[in-house]
Amino acid sequence: MQVLLLKDIKRLGTAGEIKKVADGYARNYLIPRGLAVVATPGALRRTEVQKAIEEQREERIRTDSVALAERLSEITLTFKVKASDKGRLYGAVTSADIAAEIEKQIGHPVDKRKILLDESIRLLGSHQIPIRLPSGVIPEVTVVVEQLVEEEGEGS
Repeated sequence: MQVLLLKDIKRLGTAGEIKKVADGYARNYLIPRGLAVVATPGALRRTEVQKAIEEQREERIRTDSVALAERLSEITLTFKVKASDKGRLYGAVTSADIAAEIEKQIGHPVDKRKILLDESIRLLGSHQIPIRLPSGVIPEVTVVVEQLVEEEGEGS
């Protein structure tokens, strides 16, 4: 029996492929579990239409990601924080802080889990931080951490 795979199946094939399998395997396992359907002309046409729609969606996501990557690589995020004389921060600049600042500057939300920050920034200076976007696009954002200068007369 020829079936059209709806999902990837280990050692059989990937979604969208037509495979010849034993009748019992198709009727008792693949079809009841929604892993495959009988390969009819209608099912094949439906699959082709779904593939075309999926390709258009992926292309739109890819172009949006590239445009966002260009915007992200052009911006510089500046954080003014309290630090010691040796340049160590009393707190830290985290991926959540970076995500909030990006949203504030460009108006596009970025998931903090997509910011590839090994550990929080704890030193003054300029840092290049990569951000993982859909379609494998990874732009780098410049993060500048400066010492907060307290004005005279505060805290009296």
